[in-house]
Amino acid sequence: MIRRRRPLLRAAAVGGGAYVAGKRKARRQAEEQQAYEDQDARISQLEQQQAAPPAAPAPAPAPDRQPGTAAEPAAPSVSDQLSDIKRLHDQGILTEEEFSAAKAKVLGI
Repeated sequence: MIRRRRPLLRAAAVGGGAYVAGKRKARRQAEEQQAYEDQDARISQLEQQQAAPPAAPAPAPAPDRQPGTAAEPAAPSVSDQLSDIKRLHDQGILTEEEFSAAKAKVLGI
C-alpha cells in the first residue's frame, strides 16, 4: 500500500495545480473580455456624439436699449494704449522695434 500512495499524491498535486492554472486563465480571459466590451462601448458612444451634431442654441433676444446709452464700450484712449505698450516694453515682452511700430500705429504716424 505504501507504494501506491506516492502516485496518488503526485496525481493530486498535478491535478490541483492544473485546476488553479485553469481558474487563473478563465479569470484573465473574463477580464480581457470585460475590457474589450468597455472599450467597444466607449467607441460607440464617441461615434454617436460625433455623428449627431449638437443642436444650435437659440439666439438670445436683443436687450432693450434705452436712448442715450452707448451700444458698445468706448475704445481705450491713446494715452491708455501708449501706457499699455510702454508697460509691455518695460517688462521685456516687446522689443525696441516692436515698441516703435506699435507706438507709431497708435499715434497714426
